[in-house]
Amino acid sequence: MRILVTGGAGYIGSHTCIELINAGYDIVVLDNLCNSSLEPLKRIESICHYNIPFYKVDIRHKNSLISIFQKYKFDGVIHFAGLKAVGESVISPIEYYDNNVNGSLVLLEVMRDFNCKNIVFSSSATVYGEPFSVPILENFPLSAINPYGRSKLMIEDILKDVAISGDNWNIVILRYFNPVGAHKSGNIGEDPTGIPNNLMPYISKVAAGKLDKLNIFGGNYDTIDGTGIRDYIHVVDIAKGHIKALHALGDKSQVLIFNLGTGKGYSVLDIVKVFEEVSGKSIPYEIVKRRPGDVAICYADSTYAESFLGWTAENGLKEMCEDTWRWQKSNPNGYKR
Repeated sequence: MRILVTGGAGYIGSHTCIELINAGYDIVVLDNLCNSSLEPLKRIESICHYNIPFYKVDIRHKNSLISIFQKYKFDGVIHFAGLKAVGESVISPIEYYDNNVNGSLVLLEVMRDFNCKNIVFSSSATVYGEPFSVPILENFPLSAINPYGRSKLMIEDILKDVAISGDNWNIVILRYFNPVGAHKSGNIGEDPTGIPNNLMPYISKVAAGKLDKLNIFGGNYDTIDGTGIRDYIHVVDIAKGHIKALHALGDKSQVLIFNLGTGKGYSVLDIVKVFEEVSGKSIPYEIVKRRPGDVAICYADSTYAESFLGWTAENGLKEMCEDTWRWQKSNPNGYKR
């Protein structure tokens, strides 16, 4: 089977490419490289001994997509391409809706025109907004509270409408919780541009002396230590979830929705403590004001993914921190040597 991976040079996309190749899929990668680079694809080729066809294309550019679909017969698409920072989305909502929502519409239009009706969509736990309770089930109310989450929710709604259009679409929506970690080789990992928006790469740069201290956004949440609680999940576990999702695509119109998380909530200070133990480094931090759009507690119930897909997270918090630290030590400047 041949799979088009949009955003395949990004953090989750690159790890998923490895798992796809290992599972015997042929892949083609499309990415505009706005928040990624070609280096992870080069490293994947070395790890997997596989030549990856790559196209530097923005999914909003319909003619470019058409040319790729004319060249290849795709059995399905895994759709990662999109802007992904909650804080940035609050500052730049127009850019997020244009890139994420409009781009997805263009992709779906081209898929329809070429009779490619199988798609696995990279969604997010942010679609739940302030959760009704925890752990979070897939049938909980949806009420995203920031533009990033709303863009994901809009795309989910579009996919649901597409599925009931009577056009034999097979759709799997994967709602990730907080992806962290890196490939066991230490050669593929998270390499954000500028100051990291996400906790784990920020902590690792503080441990490595690249940043002076960790800013913890909010210390007065109604949690055990006042800091936000999240469900952190190893990126390789998420990547493997996509292989299971491809196996679940059937031959009739359907939308399947799954949480991908560990089902355990860890506070920011929990992460700091374990990372200090793993790295042997002190992580100085400062409590600063909350970020707009953040929630206090968010962790998954992933029993549906376990029962339906046969998927479960295999890595614990220690492995997440160990693999992040291995990546950081091996790549102190990220993909830039």
